[in-house]
Amino acid sequence: MREHPQIAIDGPAGSGKSTIGERLARRLGYLYVDTGALYRALTVVALERHIAPQDVAGLGALAELTRFEVLPPTRDDGRQYTVLVDGRDVTPELRSPAVEAAVPLTSSHPRVRHAMLARQRALADSRGVVMVGRDIGTVVLPDADLKIYLMVAVEERARRRHHDLLAQLGATAPSFEAVCAEMALRDELDAGKMRPAADAVRIHTDDLQADDVVERILEMVGLLA
Repeated sequence: MREHPQIAIDGPAGSGKSTIGERLARRLGYLYVDTGALYRALTVVALERHIAPQDVAGLGALAELTRFEVLPPTRDDGRQYTVLVDGRDVTPELRSPAVEAAVPLTSSHPRVRHAMLARQRALADSRGVVMVGRDIGTVVLPDADLKIYLMVAVEERARRRHHDLLAQLGATAPSFEAVCAEMALRDELDAGKMRPAADAVRIHTDDLQADDVVERILEMVGLLA
C-alpha cells in the first residue's frame, strides 16, 4: 500500500456506505470523506449567493474558486465529519431541505464535477482516506489500494430507510411502498454511475450488520499491508 492508503467504497443509496465508511476510517485512523458532502457544501454556498442550480457558469466558477476542507468531527453533535468552506463550518446546513432539493442538479454539471474531482483527489493524497460515493473506484480514485462495492437488494435498503424514517417521523413517515419506489427511482437515475470497478471486491450486505462488513474489510486491509 502507498504512503497514504486509499480505500474506495461504492454502492447504491441506502447500502450503508456512510456508516461502514465512517467506522472503518475511525478504526484505521484515516480521514473519512463522503464525496456527496462536498457537493452539498457547494450547494449551501450557491444558495447563499443566489446562484441557481441551473447556472452552469456560476456554479463552475464557485466550485473552482472556493476552498473546501473535510476534517474529522470537530463537535460532539453526532456528525461523521466537519466540512469547512473558506474556513467556515457548514456541516449543520448540509442536510437542509433546500440543499436536499438543489444538490442533484448542482452536482450534475460536468464543469462542477471536474472541479470537485480535483478537490476529492487532493484530499486522498493528503493522508490515509476512506472515501465513499457512487463512482469512487471507477472515476475518483481508479488506483485506490482497495475498492469495495456494497450490494444490497432494493427491498432491504428500503426496509432500512423506512425503519430510520419511522424513528425520526413516527406516524408521519412515508409508507414502506413509497420508500421502496423512491429508492428504485434513485437507482434508475444513478444507473450511469453505479457500476463496480473491475477490480472491486463485491460484498453482499443484506444479512450483515455494519460492523460485520467493517471487520471483513479490515481483514482485506491487513492482507494488503
